Amino acid sequence: MSDLPSSPRIENVGEDALLLHFGDRIDAAINARVHAANHRIQRALPQLETVPAYASILLRFDPFAWSDHAGQTPHHAVTQAVLHALQHVDNNLASARRIDIPVCYDGEDLPALAQHAQLTVEEVIARHTGAEYQVAMLGFAPGFAYLLGLDPALVMPRRAEPRLRVPAGSVAIGGSQTGIYPTSLPGGWQLIGRTPLRLFDASASSPSALQPGDRVNFRAIDAAEFIHLGGDAP
Repeated sequence: MSDLPSSPRIENVGEDALLLHFGDRIDAAINARVHAANHRIQRALPQLETVPAYASILLRFDPFAWSDHAGQTPHHAVTQAVLHALQHVDNNLASARRIDIPVCYDGEDLPALAQHAQLTVEEVIARHTGAEYQVAMLGFAPGFAYLLGLDPALVMPRRAEPRLRVPAGSVAIGGSQTGIYPTSLPGGWQLIGRTPLRLFDASASSPSALQPGDRVNFRAIDAAEFIHLGGDAP
């Protein structure tokens, strides 16, 4: 069993929604607790829609389906069901998916990041590929995964002037996080490489290739393998 609090702070945020608060900051341990709780709620109460974030979970529910619970309001009924479910949380998510992301490390901002970190480009690549990351949440744009686990030496502020267009598949660092642009988007993160993988497909049954709670590892590839795996030539 986990040390996840059985009674997170619960906020009413609408007639069909509750927000579970597990903390108030970006923290890997708090985020791991969020995903353990989210996993438990999905298994115990599949009728609820869950949207996990850094330190919270948004719960969406059908008020009419929860309106006949011994005279309780739907919010109270959902709250009691969730608190009961969270008494049996296993923080060891052995079932979390492990996903390998091949990356060609030729990003425009890679030399500047290496200089900022006082490392060689090769050392930056080694540190970026040497960590395991967790998908903390999806946000900003459909399929954009915020990844926690970046080596502290690679922390770098976002660009002062965002780019109007960042190509799909760009691997980047923004502050203490790393991420991958799933589609062509504007953005201000520091670009360090590219993956040939398609990470978002709106026509698929599960459009986003990465999901909250997934474990991610990056693997360095050269330009030839990038093209062989389906990437576009620069």
